[in-house]
Amino acid sequence: MAEKQWLKASVGALLGLLAFGLMTYQYLCPGNSCVSRPDRYVTYGGGDRPDYAGAVDRLLQEPRRKKYTFRPSTLDRDVDFNISGNDVIVFLHMQKTGGTTFGRHLVKNMDLERPCQCRRGQKRCQCLRPGTDRDIWLFSRFSTGWSCGLHADWTELKDCVPDMMDKKEKQPKKRRGYFYITMLREPVARYLSEWRHVQRGATWKTSRHMCDGKMPSEKELPSCFDDNWVGVELDEFTDCPWNLANNRQTRMLADLSLVGCYNTSHVGQEQRNRILLGSAKTNLRRMAFFGLTEFQKKSQYMFERTFKLKFIESFEQVNGTTAGKTPITETQKRKVEELNALDIELYDYAKDLFLQRLERLKQHDPDYYDYVDEAVANW
Repeated sequence: MAEKQWLKASVGALLGLLAFGLMTYQYLCPGNSCVSRPDRYVTYGGGDRPDYAGAVDRLLQEPRRKKYTFRPSTLDRDVDFNISGNDVIVFLHMQKTGGTTFGRHLVKNMDLERPCQCRRGQKRCQCLRPGTDRDIWLFSRFSTGWSCGLHADWTELKDCVPDMMDKKEKQPKKRRGYFYITMLREPVARYLSEWRHVQRGATWKTSRHMCDGKMPSEKELPSCFDDNWVGVELDEFTDCPWNLANNRQTRMLADLSLVGCYNTSHVGQEQRNRILLGSAKTNLRRMAFFGLTEFQKKSQYMFERTFKLKFIESFEQVNGTTAGKTPITETQKRKVEELNALDIELYDYAKDLFLQRLERLKQHDPDYYDYVDEAVANW
């Protein structure tokens, strides 16, 4: 009798475990999502947002967990910028990060004593200090043009800006304070956006890529195309080993002179990647300001509190981009992620630093919730 009761109890327990296991599987793998299957097409970061398309939004909306530890001096954004003095904001504009929109905000949407003068039909605006006729407070595409080269990176700007400012203001060797700023974007979405832009005809062939006083040789930086790459498919775009879209944000924020510029034989690839990523993080951390394309309102808030300047109109969050509606396979997505592994780590670092800085500002600003709409801004 006791054996029968024991057997009955054991069978009941086993059935209970099976039932619990089935429930757990259904919870973790709804619709058999854990079953291996061939590639399917997904869209990334926009449009109607099926499948992987909402990954960026879910990433941005996940609960805040600090991943990195920063010094208080790194988190505090108390920049002593004097627009009437000798200070200059230098905007490092990386491709497909929302830099064009942000750059227009700087010249057309600032509430200043002396607004930038923008004339219809002209690409550049004149951004002069109050009370002067030649002193410039903003070095950017829409104010000074591509004076240091088309989409000049950190390596180019640091060597070029002081001399270029002397020429523009006709005041050689003038002492100035330079405040570097930039915008970053989620790497896979940025990469796909650049691919689509190149597919439509963009080349940036006139970029100089100056480093240590010279341009790279054709051997050091071969081209992926002849005249242009119009109509290029994603697989061809990712297959070119010299494609500058790969880890673009890391490369453009790093000091390339640390790795022999574009001469990849200077150090091994693994060491080169480690140095570039470390340099990009350091330069980003030391910048006066950086914003994130996915956080428009918070980037506006951060800029205004950092520089003690105000924008006239609020920034708008636009997620339904052309690249966001682009169908790609899961294999293609993985390839893009592999090619941008450095950018993915850099963006993770940047996002954590950005949100920790924002949290610090938020704690000391009673007007924060009136200023930033949490429902819209995706905390």
